[in-house]
Amino acid sequence: MGKTAFIFPGQGSQYPGMGKDLADAFPVARQIFEEADDALGMKLSATCFAGSEDELKLTATTQPAILTTSIAVLRVVGQETGLMADFLAGHSLGEYSALVCSGALGFADAVRTVRARGAFMQEAVPVGIGAMAAILGIEKEELEDICREAEQGEVVAPANFNSPGQIVIAGHSGAVVRAIEIAKGRGFRKAMLLPVSAPFHCALMKPAAERLAGVLETVMANPMKLPVVANADAAPNVDNSRVKQLLVAQVCSPVLWEQSVNAMVALGVVKFIEIGPGKVLSGLVKRITKEVETANIEDCAGLKALTA
Repeated sequence: MGKTAFIFPGQGSQYPGMGKDLADAFPVARQIFEEADDALGMKLSATCFAGSEDELKLTATTQPAILTTSIAVLRVVGQETGLMADFLAGHSLGEYSALVCSGALGFADAVRTVRARGAFMQEAVPVGIGAMAAILGIEKEELEDICREAEQGEVVAPANFNSPGQIVIAGHSGAVVRAIEIAKGRGFRKAMLLPVSAPFHCALMKPAAERLAGVLETVMANPMKLPVVANADAAPNVDNSRVKQLLVAQVCSPVLWEQSVNAMVALGVVKFIEIGPGKVLSGLVKRITKEVETANIEDCAGLKALTA
């Protein structure tokens, strides 16, 4: 029998109204949104269900909102389908959802931690100082070479290996713009700045990593029921004593998403189920490997399609 992986989305998958129809239909989903409201002392549920796009875009709100929606979906999937995963993974912020699913992190702890993480990442670099850009159709080695040429005393480096030929870079704005120019000069026409508020997953995030380490010291990492393939090393982890160091490393390290998916395929995964808002990861998985089945569940329609 082929294995199944549950994968959890990261920042960028949010949209107004996410989670609402499941919370209306299933008390177990509604309960997760209530737990998040209690844990944060704010009406996160109202922001998810009825907030504006701009409200949801603020990193300190986006991160707990996506995590909460993902776990609400997960609880409904657990209750309604009996589906089980063999491996778990999440993209950046989504790794926290995967860790809640594995039992390593309690939900209330996770939602408080990612709210702090979002704020720390936002505050690590003043707005306008950093940037991120996607460079399409390029190989890792050539992009690393372009980043070295573009640095000129500043920071610019690969931040997300999303799928073959889709790599995101992050760093100082000037260096990122130089990297785009160099890439275009070498014939990579599809290089564009991304509409993000900070340069995530690069060395400029070091202050955020240090502050996050302090918050994680107060959080329990429990024994894990399922392996989580970590962003920082693309390897399955079942050792709860490594959870915090992997989460701290993740802040400044590139997200090894393509490598993580390939690692799960090599371990026998034939079905990837994206749990939470959007279909971003399902799309990336299809570009990484044609040999697997993908599905996404974010609402009642997705749930019906899966159980049909």
